[in-house]
Amino acid sequence: MDIVGSIIHNLNKEEIRFFKLYNSRMESGERKDILLFDYIRKAGKNYDEDKIFQNLYPGSDKNAFYRLRNRLMNGLNKCLLLQHYNEEDTLMSINLYALSRFYISKSQPQLATYFLKKAEARSNVIENFELLDLIYGEFIRLSHDILEINPETYILKRRENQEKIRQLRSIDDVVAVLSYRLKITQNFAKSDESVVGLLQKTIDDFLHDPEIRKSPKFRFRIYTAASQILLQNREYQALEEYLLRTYKEFTKLELFNKNNHDTKLQMLTYLVNSLFKNDKLKLSLQYTELLHDAMKEFGKSLYDKYLFFYYNSLVINYSKLDKEKAIQVLEDIRENRKITATPFYEIFIYLNLSVLHFDLAKYRESIRFMTRLHQLESYKNADQALQFKVSVAELMIRYELRDMDYVTYRINRMKKDFKEILKQEQFLKEKEFIYLIGRMEHYGHEATFRKKLTEFLDKHKDTDGSDDEIINYSNWIKEKTKKKRTI
Repeated sequence: MDIVGSIIHNLNKEEIRFFKLYNSRMESGERKDILLFDYIRKAGKNYDEDKIFQNLYPGSDKNAFYRLRNRLMNGLNKCLLLQHYNEEDTLMSINLYALSRFYISKSQPQLATYFLKKAEARSNVIENFELLDLIYGEFIRLSHDILEINPETYILKRRENQEKIRQLRSIDDVVAVLSYRLKITQNFAKSDESVVGLLQKTIDDFLHDPEIRKSPKFRFRIYTAASQILLQNREYQALEEYLLRTYKEFTKLELFNKNNHDTKLQMLTYLVNSLFKNDKLKLSLQYTELLHDAMKEFGKSLYDKYLFFYYNSLVINYSKLDKEKAIQVLEDIRENRKITATPFYEIFIYLNLSVLHFDLAKYRESIRFMTRLHQLESYKNADQALQFKVSVAELMIRYELRDMDYVTYRINRMKKDFKEILKQEQFLKEKEFIYLIGRMEHYGHEATFRKKLTEFLDKHKDTDGSDDEIINYSNWIKEKTKKKRTI
């Protein structure tokens, strides 16, 4: 795995800008680490290491290049930690603990104690018991040097904390077994009774402590495990009913608070998406507004984090109910720099604008947004499989525009650009679809070719409208076969 490349390709615009500013403070002029950074970022995930090595160190061995790459990685990590030092509670707690360890190593126990107390307070708030165990151990060791620290206080705290860790591990044991049982269980019933029953049986089998059973932490851990597995298995009906039951139960018991607010917003997001998958669009929109209201709680502390998910919920539902309204939502998102600063979200906006205009038969608008998508730096660095799927969608748009010369050119180009992808079995459907598009203009009216279209539909009926198609292949072909001539 290319660690440096992975770090660089996952940076957003703000992180890139911060890194450049951070490095420019030390020295000016041409710097090889910045040259390497820019090359990797622009070249994409399959950059040519030998090429940049020869440019930076002509006639030298690779040891200097490896040192440069390690220096770049260390610089990136330091920069990211500095930029996000206090943005997340767990990270902040670890940073405070690290500061205390630093001052212990410098023989400054008073400063170490100060930051250790800060770390303890923050870790208590987020219930990070494992970190608290380390913190209490440091307090006990510091009691040798600081008279004001009573070791008995922290010995007692550590014992109480160890009991919490024991309980937490019991919860982890149940969650691990539950995850395994859910993974090997196939074809959940339309009612979620099978899921609920499996949950209860697992708890009964592996957890006998009544206090833990009542614990909100335990309930939330069970929710996380169950929802993730149902989501991975695409058991949307069971997921929807399980989430509806769980959300109402947690709300009635008043389990939601500031500490688990992130989980509440996640739960609502999953609920919105599962309702959409089950074609309950109006109910999905109702829960979308519940999500938006919840985002405003606790001083909008997580508002920005979930803003894209809120807009995404509007887009996916209105893309079926009211395409013009979905387009308007996307246009609103385009103006929001907090969202467009994230590369994936930027791709999402332009891709969906292109698809929605295609659905409305506004093909010139569709190709305009597709062209804008190709120009995005984030798209150039995107996964090749995504680029391949987008290229297939572009062929469909170009065909509707009667730009047949470009269709022919693009198909030949795709055979070269996506040579390895086209060899993979998982992209066989796309390979066959590209073949049909390439011959549709000249042979679409012939009975033998129309038979090939029908064979394609029959062969892939089980994956008709699958999630990974940018534009539904089967629906498009069906529209073509309805006409006397395929044009």
